[in-house]
Amino acid sequence: MTQQQYDDPHRLAAAPVVVGVDGSEGAARALRWAVEYAAQHRRRLHIVHGLDLVGVSRGVGTYAVATQPLIDSVKAAGQTLIARALVVAGEYDPAVQVTSSMSGDTAAQLLIEDSANAFAVVIGASATAGTLAHLGSTLFAVTSHARGAIIVVRPDPDTGGAVRTTGPVVVGVDGSKTSEVAIAAAFAEASERRTGLIAMHAWSDWDTGQFAGDVSAAMTGNLDDIEEAVLAERLAGWQEKYPDVEVTREVALAGPAAELTELSKTAQLVVVGNRGRGGFAGLLLGSTAHDVIQHAHCPVMVVHDDGKEAKR
Repeated sequence: MTQQQYDDPHRLAAAPVVVGVDGSEGAARALRWAVEYAAQHRRRLHIVHGLDLVGVSRGVGTYAVATQPLIDSVKAAGQTLIARALVVAGEYDPAVQVTSSMSGDTAAQLLIEDSANAFAVVIGASATAGTLAHLGSTLFAVTSHARGAIIVVRPDPDTGGAVRTTGPVVVGVDGSKTSEVAIAAAFAEASERRTGLIAMHAWSDWDTGQFAGDVSAAMTGNLDDIEEAVLAERLAGWQEKYPDVEVTREVALAGPAAELTELSKTAQLVVVGNRGRGGFAGLLLGSTAHDVIQHAHCPVMVVHDDGKEAKR
């Protein structure tokens, strides 16, 4: 193991794949996907469930006499949920080592805390695209505040809710520091999955829909050629490190979220940085990542740079 791996808790051999369960259809789908992901990466799977006991107690209000029985009931239900998840994981792949834990914290608090030392955190999402409210506060909080790689398991709404397991890995490239970490993760995933990689670079953050008609050639000039060269340079070192990964480069004028969502229709994983080019320090989840986790047709990995630069 290199010094970099010792310094990075997400790459330690003991770092598990963490998945949250809550009894929902999305969580059940994420659990099955996480078992396969842990097996693929030869990692332990850690199943967690947050009870949100503070919220439970607050809901009882002034009826303090009812608080303890209600808390006991919530704990018992949580233990049953964890037990069922352990059975499902064991039946899906008996070779994967599985552990579990339950906490009085909210699901978001628990997943964010566990992300600091996780190989990846897996969380489920609905098959239906929707607004921020539809995504849910837990998913948005975890993708915004967690550390390392957060994988939102999105099924394909066009196939009745199945999660695609074939196709290329797609990565969004914008030249930012976080984008570089996303590129590293995408190459590693493509190599592990023995599939190709599509690197998509949108050289402008314009929304072309605001213009009347097409953007003129005078506006774009030879920027396409320039940006093609920039993208090739960004990928060169990684292609040398992963010669087994066949790379397709795509450059778009604008609209990275729309381009990535379209590519997700045939991909098995989309990788994006949590903040991209020009992101404000207070903007914990960039607009591209936010849009993609709402509308993608396959699982989405949101990568946080944790203040470290990716090493080629």
